Amino acid sequence: MPRLTAPEIKARKGDAKRIVSLTAYDAPGARLAEQAGVDIILVGDSVAMVVLGQPNTLEVTMDEMIHHCRAVVRGTERAHVVLDMPFMSYQTGEDDAVRNAGRAIKEGRAQSIKIEGGSSVAPLAARLIDIGVPVMGHIGLRPQAVNQLGGFRAQGTDAQAADIVIADAVALAGAGVYAMVLEKIPAELATYITAHVSVPTIGIGSGPDCDGQVLVMHDMLGMDDGFHPRHSKRYAELAGVIRSAVASYADDVRERRFPAAEQSVAASAELRDHLRARS
Repeated sequence: MPRLTAPEIKARKGDAKRIVSLTAYDAPGARLAEQAGVDIILVGDSVAMVVLGQPNTLEVTMDEMIHHCRAVVRGTERAHVVLDMPFMSYQTGEDDAVRNAGRAIKEGRAQSIKIEGGSSVAPLAARLIDIGVPVMGHIGLRPQAVNQLGGFRAQGTDAQAADIVIADAVALAGAGVYAMVLEKIPAELATYITAHVSVPTIGIGSGPDCDGQVLVMHDMLGMDDGFHPRHSKRYAELAGVIRSAVASYADDVRERRFPAAEQSVAASAELRDHLRARS
């Protein structure tokens, strides 16, 4: 089955059947997501926090993003794979942006990229699209601007701020993005933007009226039982399950219950005789 393409995703604007997106950072996770029917797999720069243990998304590198993207692509066949362009891979100028976007497609084997920002990055998005790189936009809360924003705070919460977010959405749609993420903005604002742009909106913490939704896989699976973001729904509580399984393994090793005969290689009679002769 061929992969879902950027034009096919764009054509789903306004569909009653919402677009399902989820992050993944390795082949097994991506494979399970695709088998479950996910349309878009985002290789998010959230890998910095979720997998690499960093305090925010700012430290992850282009090389690391490519490494994880290649793993996700190897684990999938149908899902559309998006590489999240990391901090300072495109903000330092058009030449760097073009070069790194090219790496995302050539080396990372992504089908598209995602960049954060609105009106200020719209010309860059148009340039990348012009050379053949499909671009997904990202407005509202922009994790790469966490220092400027003063934390992971909701955006567009008053009239002036909402007008800025709306202008960003219009600019990105005009630049030709095939979809855009709306992160942590009021649900009513997301509803307005979704109704007034011609491309699908993918919400995260922005209410139910977007054309699709995205979550971080580790959040929705409950992999960190000490982290409960308000925007994420827990569909499993795997932290406790994994911890219990590992504890059982550790007990079995210490008490010599593992490995048993069924997990061991049995010697042939000839080998047993040989070993006895050497004793």
